[in-house]
Amino acid sequence: MVVEKLILGRLQTNCYIISDGEVALVVDPADEAPRIMEVLQRHKLQAVGLVATHAHFDHLLAVEEVKNKTGAPFYLHHLDEPVLEEMQVRAVELLGIQAGPPPKVDVYLEEGDRLSIGEEGFSVLHTPGHSPGGISLYDGRSNLFSGDTLFAGSIGRPDLPGGSYETLIRSIQNKLLPLPEEVAVYPGHGPTTTIGQEKRHNPFLQF
Repeated sequence: MVVEKLILGRLQTNCYIISDGEVALVVDPADEAPRIMEVLQRHKLQAVGLVATHAHFDHLLAVEEVKNKTGAPFYLHHLDEPVLEEMQVRAVELLGIQAGPPPKVDVYLEEGDRLSIGEEGFSVLHTPGHSPGGISLYDGRSNLFSGDTLFAGSIGRPDLPGGSYETLIRSIQNKLLPLPEEVAVYPGHGPTTTIGQEKRHNPFLQF
C-alpha cells in the first residue's frame, strides 16, 4: 500500500491517495481537483472510490470534478447527508467562498463496511462527534485515516452543527484508542501521528 498526501484548499485539508497496484482510493478530495488528477495520472492509477470522512465542505470541494473525470463512486456515511446538503451555506458563512452544488452520494457507508483496493482494504469505523456521520478507515494492521475525529495533539471541533464533545470523546475512546499503539494515524489536518503518541500526550485524552 502506498499513501500520498496532498494538502489542499484554504483550510489546508489533507487528501490521501491510497494505492495498491494500479488502483486507488481518494480519501477526502478536499479541493484543487487538478492536483489530485495529476497524482493519479502520474502514477497511472485508476480511482475506484472517492471517500469523504465527513461532509464538511473543506473535505469534498473536489469530489464532483474528480468523479466526473474518473467515474469513481462517491462514498459517505448516511448520517452526514444533512451536513452535505448545507455545504454551500457553510462555505459562505465560514470562508466567504462560493461552492458548487453538493455532489451526489453513490454509496452510503455504515459501521463495518469494507472498502477494497487491490489486495488491500479498509474497515469503516463510525466515529461521530465532529459530525453525525464522521468515519475513520482502518486497514486492520497499521494505518488509520481519522478524518477530523483525531489530530496530532488535538481532536476535531465539536461545536459545529451536529457536533458533540461527549460523542466525539466516546468515539475516540471506544473505537480508536483500543487500536495497537503503533498504528499510524493520518488525520484530516496536520501531521501524521500514532495511537500511542496520542494516548500518552494528547491533552484531550488524559482521562
